[in-house]
Amino acid sequence: MTSAAAPAYVAVVLMLYVDLPETPLKPSARDRWLAGQWHEQGVSVELVETALLLACLRRLMRPTDLPPLPPIRSLAYFQPVIAELQLQPVPSGYLDYLRSKLHKFLESLPTKVQKTSVSDDR
Repeated sequence: MTSAAAPAYVAVVLMLYVDLPETPLKPSARDRWLAGQWHEQGVSVELVETALLLACLRRLMRPTDLPPLPPIRSLAYFQPVIAELQLQPVPSGYLDYLRSKLHKFLESLPTKVQKTSVSDDR
């Protein structure tokens, strides 16, 4: 991948990341650095998005009788899933399936919880 494409790649990866439930409103400098590393390593945006969605759905679909997980605080959380998908690629069309699954899950929630930059503790 060309270095001229790096800023666009990083921007797309970070947008996908912060748009997920249970992730920060803004990416950190470390998140930007990691996205740049993935670009340098040739990790496709499609693979990153697949990993983000798969990990997010695994968290959201866990049994309700288990204690809730803390929010995701770093893009690094998804690194093991990227490594998993590099070793075991998913079939074509799986990314669309994951997008649809997340959309349906979020629609099924009784009240939509939107991210906000306003903290309740202020």
